Amino acid sequence: MTKLRAYQGPAILSHGFRLFFLAGAIYTGLTVLLWLGMYRGDVVIPVAFTPRDWHVHEMLFGYVAAIVAGFLLTAVPNWTGGLPLQGRPLVVLFSFWIAGRFALGFSEAIGWIAAAVIDSAFLLVLAAAVAREIVAGRKWNNLKVVYLICLLAATNVAFHLECRFWGSAEYSARAGMALIVTLIGLIGGRVIPSFTRNWLARQPAGRMPVPFNRFDALTIAVGSIAMIAWIVAPVGRGTAALLALGGCLHLARLVRWAGERTYRDPLVFILHLAYAFVPAGFFLSAGAALDWLPPGAGIHAWAGAIAAMTLAIMTRASLGHTGRTLSASPMTVCLYLAVFVAGFARICAALEPTLSSILLPFAGVAWAVAFLGFAIVYAPMLCTPRE
Repeated sequence: MTKLRAYQGPAILSHGFRLFFLAGAIYTGLTVLLWLGMYRGDVVIPVAFTPRDWHVHEMLFGYVAAIVAGFLLTAVPNWTGGLPLQGRPLVVLFSFWIAGRFALGFSEAIGWIAAAVIDSAFLLVLAAAVAREIVAGRKWNNLKVVYLICLLAATNVAFHLECRFWGSAEYSARAGMALIVTLIGLIGGRVIPSFTRNWLARQPAGRMPVPFNRFDALTIAVGSIAMIAWIVAPVGRGTAALLALGGCLHLARLVRWAGERTYRDPLVFILHLAYAFVPAGFFLSAGAALDWLPPGAGIHAWAGAIAAMTLAIMTRASLGHTGRTLSASPMTVCLYLAVFVAGFARICAALEPTLSSILLPFAGVAWAVAFLGFAIVYAPMLCTPRE
């Protein structure tokens, strides 16, 4: 149980999820709109990366890093029974994230080394903050999350180096995507069947989700091996076979969670829809490995998984941790619809390039609606004390 201290400051600084979820949502909504302008050639910003690499980096190491921070700064006190990061220390940590975003946006002006150092600092400081709390609480088993943050930080450093010395981040971009999809597999495999079981327990008797077991561990292992092969050699029959096997296992895993029974509760059903993008990404990437499909289809299916899963977690956590009822309002359902449309439209744009001039802006606007909409709808509860 999390300890509480008397806190008199702004509510948004009382827990990490409030600040990082809100800022992350605003940032990704605005940067996707900015990216659309860069893609069309209407907007130029002084970045040392190519526009594509800047877009990928800010998705993986800007937006996702913020949501990971918000999630962990809320979860770790529950694991350890310690105090949440609040007030000035939280502002200091957040300042590292903000500094990284500005450093990337002006990386051409300040130089790639300065941009890399400033941007890389956030994940390292986050790892140190999380490790300190876990060690203080003697919850040694939870130190594995610190290793994952450090791995994400190392991938971020590799991204900067690859862009500088090889002109474009190919391997590290795939590595960053693979790592985050694996995190979705690990975290989703715990929370989705758990939340599903909790809701179904109050419904008429029927099929229940299978809890995490050896099959889930096998799925994560095979999926990880397949994604390592994809990082190293994205084209080839061996990679295709591994990706197809990973897709089959992830699809079977999703079916085992009885998601079809949760359609009446959007807060639970969206988790299943979000996870469906994971096997879709494996299957589409398998097709790309055989040169049957463009590689962007699978990549953007996984991006859809990231977007939908993070939005699902953000809405649920924001409601629960601010004392609201765990019930999706009509506006929240609209946000879920927008993020699903964004993911589906972006996959279709990759599969049918002749329609990309229509589908890309449509997907980008839907993405912005989902995340800027989250900021508008949820800001009042994130910025006010718990009910």
